[in-house]
Amino acid sequence: MAAGRLRATILGFAGVAVVFAVLFSVAGVDALLARLAAADRPLVALVALVTLCWLAAWGVSLWVVLDALGVPASVPDALLIFAGAMFANNVTPFGQAGGEPITALLISRITDTEYETGLAAIASVDTLNFVPSITIAVVGVGYYVTETAFGTSQRLELALAAVVGLAVGVPALGYLAWTRRYRLETRVVGVVTTVARRVAGRLPRVPTPTAEGIERRIDGFFRAIERVADHPRRLALALALSAAGWLFQMLALWLAFRAIGTPIPLSVALFVVPIGAIAGVTPLPGGAGGIESVLVVLLVAAPLAGVTEPVALAAVVVFRGMVYWLPTIIGGVVAAVVGFRARAWSV
Repeated sequence: MAAGRLRATILGFAGVAVVFAVLFSVAGVDALLARLAAADRPLVALVALVTLCWLAAWGVSLWVVLDALGVPASVPDALLIFAGAMFANNVTPFGQAGGEPITALLISRITDTEYETGLAAIASVDTLNFVPSITIAVVGVGYYVTETAFGTSQRLELALAAVVGLAVGVPALGYLAWTRRYRLETRVVGVVTTVARRVAGRLPRVPTPTAEGIERRIDGFFRAIERVADHPRRLALALALSAAGWLFQMLALWLAFRAIGTPIPLSVALFVVPIGAIAGVTPLPGGAGGIESVLVVLLVAAPLAGVTEPVALAAVVVFRGMVYWLPTIIGGVVAAVVGFRARAWSV
């Protein structure tokens, strides 16, 4: 399994390299490098600082959720766990979907709690992070409509339709799934049992799981989600911290444009950052390449003075360079330390 995961990661980063090669060739490598070389370094450093504020806000949000679940974790623990979560998301295909199981294991080892509880915690945080992102995007689009002739860009009209569709469709699907969670649990148990038995049958020293054991774990996951839902005040605090994290990300993109000498309205950052984040579900690790491409397309499509392909890509490189690599480096160190300790304890 480890070899298969490594192979998928290598293929994913190869895809990222191809996407960036195409993106750089379209924007022009020389123009891009010239923009980056002329960037205001103090403002670039400020982008890094704001990025750390984003990590801190979402890390504390994770601590609030863990506290609601009764998991004994300190705020520093939660900050380190969240950095590890971002590392897992950024190096595995399909972003959060690929990184959540690894993050759940990280929570389990650092806090000495059940794996299902850790999975419920990070799944709750990811769900909570979705709500303010779409809300802020709708506000940003609405405000931007009042500032410019929005109808002149078909791409921006499509972006507006996507935001509205997500704002209505995803909560509706989530509500339906939650009201039918026990019926869904029965179906999931059947599918997971079949897959798990096939995998276990091909691996040495791996016991074949029983349907009862899998059902107990899935039931534990749903019970943990319910415990989070039973604390509305903590949920409200986690949502506020999530919204603050998104605003820090959007501020980072706005500062990145100022750093390269081409300011943009903050309202543009309010809606392009959440829409760009949707590309994180692609098979590329952490959405790298996909998110940058979506951001550049949206920024160039907007009628913004002076925002050409090289300008947009230069600002996105500064922004994503911080948002992607800072948590990847910090989280990588956390994951390595936890892995080393786990091996030391097993000896």
